[in-house]
Amino acid sequence: MHCIIISGGTACVLTGQPFDTAKVKMQTFPNLYRGLIDCGTKTYKQVGFRGFYKGTSPALLANIAENSVLFMSYGFCQRVVRRIVGLEDNATLSDVQNAAAGSFASIFAALVLCPTELVKCRLQAMHELQVSGKIVHGQNTVWSVVKGIVKHEGPLGFYQGLTSTICREMPGYFLFFGGYELSRSFFASGGKSKDELGPIALMISGGFGGIALWLAVYPVDCVKSRIQVLSITGKQAGFMRTCANIVKNEGILALYSGLKPTLIRAFPANGALFLAYEYSRKLMMHQVESF
Repeated sequence: MHCIIISGGTACVLTGQPFDTAKVKMQTFPNLYRGLIDCGTKTYKQVGFRGFYKGTSPALLANIAENSVLFMSYGFCQRVVRRIVGLEDNATLSDVQNAAAGSFASIFAALVLCPTELVKCRLQAMHELQVSGKIVHGQNTVWSVVKGIVKHEGPLGFYQGLTSTICREMPGYFLFFGGYELSRSFFASGGKSKDELGPIALMISGGFGGIALWLAVYPVDCVKSRIQVLSITGKQAGFMRTCANIVKNEGILALYSGLKPTLIRAFPANGALFLAYEYSRKLMMHQVESF
């Protein structure tokens, strides 16, 4: 399963990284870009094609670490939910109960995701930080960003934005797994078992879950990106104050800056992720039964 998550995560990051880079740039510096096309054009003119792939290494590490912990924790949390509601060990959970298990699992995922996302976001917005005068010299490599965090903020500096990350992950993954299971239930409504669904239905269900996640929690993600990127310039306000400042100074629509590239990336990436998860789970179950 880990091999499939690694290969799937690599493909998702390499294809989706330009959209993620545009998202972070538009979230943290919305006044510099009029939209996705404008952001893409300016990024290419300013730093070339490589500018779209800033932060790829930590993004890849974040993707693999988050999804590995998430799906391992998901199975554990499903067992916990069964205990809480008084079901037998192998009993089938409802869509809402699966969603609750996913929400609980996201807490574990957030702990490994926050440090890698922090480094990724800072690398992605480094050019804008320099152009805006917020920093004088950019830290243009993963190692230089890591050293800068350790030197100026200490080890706990890697957890800038942890509260925002958890606030995003818990409701987000409730809808992520809930949307996925609800969509699978829809495709299985003709008397077919969920386990009998083909790859197209699984990918559509995964994509639906991904869209549901981002539509619901995108403003929280925007606040998280601001905190993580701008904390490089000094002590940054907490979640509530940062959110209030954005709404007051830029308007509520600023919380949705960069939503378009996020949704473009979300459907195929999460569709492929759940397809890999389901087929690897079936393969593992088959191997266990054959022993």
